[in-house]
Amino acid sequence: MTTVVPERRWTRSTEAPKATVTFEGEAPAAPERQPRPQPLRAPDTPLGRARLARGWSRERTVRALMALADRWGWQTATENSLKVQLHRWEHQDSRPSETYRVLLCALFQVPPEKLGFTATAQPVTKTALNDRVESLESMVSQLTDALSRSLGVAA
Repeated sequence: MTTVVPERRWTRSTEAPKATVTFEGEAPAAPERQPRPQPLRAPDTPLGRARLARGWSRERTVRALMALADRWGWQTATENSLKVQLHRWEHQDSRPSETYRVLLCALFQVPPEKLGFTATAQPVTKTALNDRVESLESMVSQLTDALSRSLGVAA
């Protein structure tokens, strides 16, 4: 039995009235607080859309990547590192290595093009190649001259 004594300041009585509260049986368990589910978000990129299409969080995707790599006997980065990397890959701040491209394609069961892993190669012109070769030849010539001077050998 619990006794509650309210405070009454507006009366001059020295003794406050007492209220009695009784319980029968056991008190019910407090309801569990359920965390409010966060909506899934991803950037509007091929990899981000693929993850959202599966309904996976970034954490779920990383765990699935690690499980697949483990099943294949491949080594991967730590879970925390992969979370950071997945964020970068989804935001196209960096590109996954060949290992992770294969894992991601297998995980989402799509070809690399669907995840944005193949970039259209710029056609290389003959003029651009000739310019590059001339630039490299000039650099080799400068490095050879500098090495000869530092060794005291006449070119």
